[in-house]
Amino acid sequence: MGDREPRVPTAIAVTSADLALPPQDERTLPAAVLQDVDRRPLEHVLAELQSLVDQHGHVIVVCSLAVPASVERRLHTVRALLETDRIALFRPPLPPLGIAVLARQLRQLASCDLSPGVLASAGRLLTHYIHAGALLGSVARLDHVPVGLKAHARSWMPGSQFGVVAHPVPQLVRIGPEAALTGPEFGTWLLVAKGQHPTDWVTGSLAPSWHVQGLRETALPAESATWWGTGRLTEFCAYLPDLSVLYQLVTSVRRSTCHWCGIDVIGDRCVFCSATPPVYDDGAGGGDRDRALGHRRDPALGRRRERRALTG
Repeated sequence: MGDREPRVPTAIAVTSADLALPPQDERTLPAAVLQDVDRRPLEHVLAELQSLVDQHGHVIVVCSLAVPASVERRLHTVRALLETDRIALFRPPLPPLGIAVLARQLRQLASCDLSPGVLASAGRLLTHYIHAGALLGSVARLDHVPVGLKAHARSWMPGSQFGVVAHPVPQLVRIGPEAALTGPEFGTWLLVAKGQHPTDWVTGSLAPSWHVQGLRETALPAESATWWGTGRLTEFCAYLPDLSVLYQLVTSVRRSTCHWCGIDVIGDRCVFCSATPPVYDDGAGGGDRDRALGHRRDPALGRRRERRALTG
């Protein structure tokens, strides 16, 4: 379902410049970079986000779990002060390079005839198709993937290397002749970000075993060392590059209307206002379920005051 009138594309924002990857194609829109939101004066950040809302109507901030807590608090504060449900904070369980890839996919889709709510919901859907990991020189401080005692002990051995997948299913292997990681079962490209570690195993072994259709390199995000617990790493991410495939995935999912703020969404949660479908337990069966899904809160009832939570 496309919009009938020309619209200004929804803004896709990231919290640092190194998460704003180069365009994947000619339709990829630029990212809005919210640099140092926790360090700049509050009024400057307020003005910046207000300007984005005024220009684009809605703003989706794609944010890594590795950002300092002060960044998240500042974004919550700004949204509350602006009293708007037009700003969403999306923090998927991806490493920083995966965050950058997902933000670029949303920037690709922002050029299409997708409403803000559907575009924001698409972030959750597309996260499932991203395979994100790293080649690490140590797993002693790795918190996002289960690490056994043997792997911890081997981390202290000189020259040890570990192949890790953090998403969608955690995997960890010690690099050796038989080392292998399970990859996607569909065609992807591989993006590689080199840190203080050689990339030979990633480009020479992992990429062929995952049957990637293309390989690109980029700079390592500043947040990666914090997320992975070491600066001795090469981060990698397999993803779907084609806009036509991304668009088909998103548009094939059933849409519904958020009962709270009234925008179109896919999935069971509105990314802008955090609302989930209400459940009525009055024993009436399916009829009340249909009524619940069709229920819509009147904006005049003060939803801005009652619902200011950013989504996670």
